[in-house]
Amino acid sequence: MHTSEEILAAYRRELALRRGLSANTVRAYEEEAASLLSFLAGEVGATPDGPLDLTHLELADIRTWLARSRAEGQALTSLARHSAAIRTFSSWLYRAGYSEQDAAARLKAPKGASTLPHVLTQEQTATLLNFAHQRAREGTAIDTRNWAALEMLYASGLRVSELCALNLTSVRPDSTLRVVGKGNKERIAPFGRPAGRAIARYLEVRESLVDSTDADARVALFLGAKGHRVGPRAIRAVVHRLAAAAGVPDIGPHDLRHSAATHLLEGGSDLRTVQEILGHSSLATTQRYTHVTADRLRAAFTQAHPRA
Repeated sequence: MHTSEEILAAYRRELALRRGLSANTVRAYEEEAASLLSFLAGEVGATPDGPLDLTHLELADIRTWLARSRAEGQALTSLARHSAAIRTFSSWLYRAGYSEQDAAARLKAPKGASTLPHVLTQEQTATLLNFAHQRAREGTAIDTRNWAALEMLYASGLRVSELCALNLTSVRPDSTLRVVGKGNKERIAPFGRPAGRAIARYLEVRESLVDSTDADARVALFLGAKGHRVGPRAIRAVVHRLAAAAGVPDIGPHDLRHSAATHLLEGGSDLRTVQEILGHSSLATTQRYTHVTADRLRAAFTQAHPRA
């Protein structure tokens, strides 16, 4: 038998080294696995640092863990995330010889857990970006960075982690970005002239932000107030703050990504192109945006058509 810490350490190596997942993804998967192991240890009265026998792990054990999470007030969307992460963990436990079966192979996400993405209208997006631009005109280098960051999040449909990982060399002369996404997969994402102008203006003031003693800061595209590579938490705070100040619905960086995908489809782009831009591994993930655009068309029809 192995301790929970030994199992988690081996799982961490599997995710990071063999599967090449990002640090954030590894952390999220490990947290879900740790939660399950802690629950199982408590069920059998094992000490937190003692050995844990997973040989006879069953689907009922995992369902009980999920039920406890639900009883503690977890949303269905959170339970769906737990389920997906534990299916990965359970499969690995079986393949690595810790359990006699893949206990979560038949585990399904809770019904009703899938929700449509939250998006801004094109007019609301323009209001937000114009407001960020105005702040950049009147404000500091950080205000200019904020404008450029929002333009890039929307123009290229970036995840916030992808935005923060951009380097100076990621911006290509042909108005595209070299983006490293989930699983260290690289893709090319285009951006338009407004984002190009924002980046050009930001690059004019970026040098005033950089901490020259930080090697990573010298190559990072987006920097924080202290001169180091900016982090996702800081960008999320910026998006929420600017959305509130601009008078548009509260959104986060991922909602700008959702908005970009929706507006591309509304403008006539095909699903495959949107899939490539966003870096979705499955077309099914991209297809959910067709439901958003259909709902918006239906709402516009109901409002405007005399016989709706």
